[in-house]
Amino acid sequence: MNRLGNESSPYLLQHADNPVHWRPWDEEALRAAGESGRPILLSVGYSACHWCHVMAHESFEDEATAEVMNELFVNVKVDREERPDLDKVYQTSHQLLTRRAGGWPLTVFLTHDELLPFFAGTYFPKAPRFGMPAFTDLLRNVAAYYAGRREEARTNGQAVREMLGRIAAPGASFAGELDDQPLTGALEQMRAAFDPVHGGTQGAPKFPRPADMELLIRRASQPGGEPAREMLETTLDAMAAGGLNDHLGGGFFRYSVDARWEIPHFEKMLYDNAALLSAYSLAYQFTGKQRYAEVADATAGWLLSDMRHESGAFFAALDADSEGEEGLYYLWTPEQVRELLPEDEYDGFAARYGLNRRPNFEESAWHLVERPAPDAAEADFPMARQRLLKERTRRERPMRDEKLLTAWNAMAVRGLAIAGRCLERPDLTAAAEEAADFIIAEMMRDSRLLSCWTDGRAGGEGFLDDYAFFIDALLELGGDRQTTAEALARTMLDGFEDAENGGFFFTSPDHERLIHRPRSLSDDALPSGAAVAARALLRLSQVAPGMRHAAAAERTLRTGWEHMSQHPLSHTALCLALDEWLRPNACRLDGTC
Repeated sequence: MNRLGNESSPYLLQHADNPVHWRPWDEEALRAAGESGRPILLSVGYSACHWCHVMAHESFEDEATAEVMNELFVNVKVDREERPDLDKVYQTSHQLLTRRAGGWPLTVFLTHDELLPFFAGTYFPKAPRFGMPAFTDLLRNVAAYYAGRREEARTNGQAVREMLGRIAAPGASFAGELDDQPLTGALEQMRAAFDPVHGGTQGAPKFPRPADMELLIRRASQPGGEPAREMLETTLDAMAAGGLNDHLGGGFFRYSVDARWEIPHFEKMLYDNAALLSAYSLAYQFTGKQRYAEVADATAGWLLSDMRHESGAFFAALDADSEGEEGLYYLWTPEQVRELLPEDEYDGFAARYGLNRRPNFEESAWHLVERPAPDAAEADFPMARQRLLKERTRRERPMRDEKLLTAWNAMAVRGLAIAGRCLERPDLTAAAEEAADFIIAEMMRDSRLLSCWTDGRAGGEGFLDDYAFFIDALLELGGDRQTTAEALARTMLDGFEDAENGGFFFTSPDHERLIHRPRSLSDDALPSGAAVAARALLRLSQVAPGMRHAAAAERTLRTGWEHMSQHPLSHTALCLALDEWLRPNACRLDGTC
């Protein structure tokens, strides 16, 4: 039977009525696999994920497919936002097994007893397409392989576990002087990969990479920083004008599927918007360009109007889909817009936002993208945009994942605190304070953080990101928050630091022991928790007595030196920590550079 009905995760509840006999990742599920000898089919996703919905509709809601899954496997569903530790371990396993980038939905087959991964993929279609077999054919082949060659599967899984350990092993601690070399290398790599027309990196898909923007601000403020400033402004201008930005409701979508920032993947994530709010606010403070203040204001407005819980904390995400179609909530036709605007206003608006061109979404609909203004006096058409927004709110809205995640809320606290300071908006500072108060009151127990709050219940031991991001956010707020930051720093250092080798583990000894204890200094969808921890500890060391904070940060920088020097753009957050080490207060806590 399906055991997801009693879960609190919106993602797991989306699958509670599937004919698949889903189980959450728990002792009962793992025991069932061990006793039956059947391999585990582990499916990891999140509620706002478009391709997760596609695979669910095609396969998990299909009786015939479910029958095969139930017969051959112990089927386990995981919300990657509730269990980022599992996601990190098995995403990396997928990359090792397939030599391809991972993603969601993540589909991994595990040995029944040691939970070792022996086959992996992401989305699989119900019928053969995209060069992939039908999902049921794949299921039967994997089950037959495991039944007939179990020891080989185990050996392959053990090899993956060993590789996980090797790639996570700390590098040799750098003994020389910490200098600008990785930062210079980061700027050189950015310039080599830079798209001079659209900003960001060349090619598609295109991700916003807000940590890169913060690093460019810091480099642009140094002598000879004009190339960094040019890349910064080109990218921020293009993202603000493109379809990545919601020109009606504010906020940014996940990423662009093309090289022009025109058509996004339509989910909206709290962490993306929190980080971009920081980046645009700091860019306004540095450049004085009013456009960046406007974008930051619109992003903050979306957070406060669409994503805020009554407690003051923030929800996790908005789905990419509505009414079963990706992006439908955000798309228009010229006829729909004509009905809402006076004729003399429509022509200018259509030229400004691309409605007088060919449809840019699947050859049938229009997603609003800014074009050069036909009339400077009406460049942004604020009243027209308000009419469209009002009409849009009458549509069926995308589903909102109403989990409150500590790490993502910490990013929102930081973003709002920076915006409040840079835009001189006390109301945004107050919103940051209120969200921080929620975390302290509801997610903190005796200097320990919990990771997730759903339906009035907090749970899950805090991960490294929860501690690092919240300490960083508290330092942005300043004032009487320092005492809380110091207490959390002690817990983080005691539970997560690899004091012998430098760096931090993602989990503490209090977490479930998995096949591998994840640790990484590289960034993924979020900045590296270890890198943010190093930066936060350096900032804390400037205001708190004692040497423990700075020493731990230095150990992290030294163990990450080789990785940062060779692959700086995979370690942007660590580069920011290094810049903080070299130039403490270069971008001070008052927001100036």
